[in-house]
Amino acid sequence: MGVLRDHPELALFLCLAAGYLLGKLHVGPITLGGICGTLIVSLLLGAWAQIEIDADVKTIFFALFIFALGYLAGPQFFANLNRKSLRFFALCAIELVTVLAIAYGLAKAFDLDVGTASGILAGAATESAVVGTASESIAKLPGLTPEQISLYQGHVATAYTVCYLFGLVTIVIYTSQIMPMMMRINLRDASRALWEKMRGGNGSLESDEREALPGLVGRTYLVTHADGRTVGDLESTFGGRVTVEAVRRGSRTLDPAPGLELTLSDMVLVVGRRANTIEAGRAIGPETPGIPGVDTPLATSQIAVTDKAVSGKTIDTITREHPEFARSGVYVTDVLRGDQNLPATPETVVQRGDVVTLVGARSGLNRIVAKIGTVAKNDATDFIYLGLGIAVGSLIGQIVIRVGGIPLSLGTGGGCLISGLLFGWFRSRRQTFGAFPPQAATTIKDMGLAVFIACTGLTSGPQAWPLLKEYGALLPFAGIAMVLIPATLSLVVGRTLLKIEQPLLIGAIAGQQCSTPAITSITQVAQSSVPMLGYTVTYALSNFLLPLTGPILVGVLGA
Repeated sequence: MGVLRDHPELALFLCLAAGYLLGKLHVGPITLGGICGTLIVSLLLGAWAQIEIDADVKTIFFALFIFALGYLAGPQFFANLNRKSLRFFALCAIELVTVLAIAYGLAKAFDLDVGTASGILAGAATESAVVGTASESIAKLPGLTPEQISLYQGHVATAYTVCYLFGLVTIVIYTSQIMPMMMRINLRDASRALWEKMRGGNGSLESDEREALPGLVGRTYLVTHADGRTVGDLESTFGGRVTVEAVRRGSRTLDPAPGLELTLSDMVLVVGRRANTIEAGRAIGPETPGIPGVDTPLATSQIAVTDKAVSGKTIDTITREHPEFARSGVYVTDVLRGDQNLPATPETVVQRGDVVTLVGARSGLNRIVAKIGTVAKNDATDFIYLGLGIAVGSLIGQIVIRVGGIPLSLGTGGGCLISGLLFGWFRSRRQTFGAFPPQAATTIKDMGLAVFIACTGLTSGPQAWPLLKEYGALLPFAGIAMVLIPATLSLVVGRTLLKIEQPLLIGAIAGQQCSTPAITSITQVAQSSVPMLGYTVTYALSNFLLPLTGPILVGVLGA
């Protein structure tokens, strides 16, 4: 025990290791997750060893977490501020108003202190960021002694832990198991049917299936009928829907320039859509096996969408408006939005800042890149941009606004969240500066939150047991009620008024709760990523809006 007190960094990282190990345990589709596991371990260790950690450590790591969170969500958040996403915004509004009203009602009905009420809000909404924003706001309440501040902040962590456990189990089971039964659907069949509709009736694939006849192909032909024709003439005959990628003449491989004249017995590699390639083969000559030196691989390129004329349009619309896709045989195979992978269906809407993966002939890729964006370069973090963003966020957090005599302040957490949204949005519009690779941003986000939660648990451990004895029955009830009430309201409104498709609605309800375990369980049940399309919209909105409920609740109750 003495070693842990003298070296709090040892206790901190032991909590991370043991907490993430505990978080891997699962019962059916439900896992605690590393963050909740870390908080449980740190509360127990803190109650036993009474370890002190400098408060600045929490502030710094929470700032890193919340800025990275905002940075990843920024492009999608601003892209969703449009009329098309208004129905999903309504679901987030239901979540915000309901959880704030329930938390405030419980505080008044049971005479809860501001820390306990804030912890119930954070845990039941399964939003870890509220722990930080509420704790910061409590520290700024006027008239509180340092002992009271420490006590209330400890109550935040304890109430969060209990409510999170019950809220997590409830949202996972309710969305993945109960909601499909309430709507009388088979989630797997409904997701597959919606996928087929979005693909224009072309069928769909399971997660372990691949196309037996891919649409984009390359074939080699022996020149007989095309003797004397140029490469450019051959390509133009088919409207540019096929490209000649390589020409083999004897032992030499020639550059397939438009003016190159084909001669008898040349070997040519033609790339394009299957039907067009077969049609071209009839005009060239008999098909032959692939020959070394001619079998040129298809190129893959990740493109950051920067053209505002493309933003907000479906993949189908983009390919129709840019005939280079059809002429060059180029396909969109993946859409990356922040740290979320979306299914690349014809109906998937592409936003500015998305990174799309294109596969096809290299010459066609180069033409398309020049039209819609730029090659994504996320190989190194721009620490100038990162440091400036966090500094701006810290300054924003120092602003105090009085509403009806109630002092409201975002704190460092809320300020860094706003600056992260803005800096991430600016980066998405101009991909030439401010690089913060998604993998790096995700690591910073997870590490920042994990260290902050571990510090909170270690310092709050001594206050945990008295709170549990006083409110032992209330906390589980609050955790369940604050999940079921807004989720049920969203389900009814989403189906009857907003007419959202069932798989998308279930995913959106998981997103309004910012519950990654819930969407993971939903996609496993659905055996499809279709519910992710609804999840990503509400997740981005709630990720920004829910952390702001902490300062609001603290300000109202503190007054």
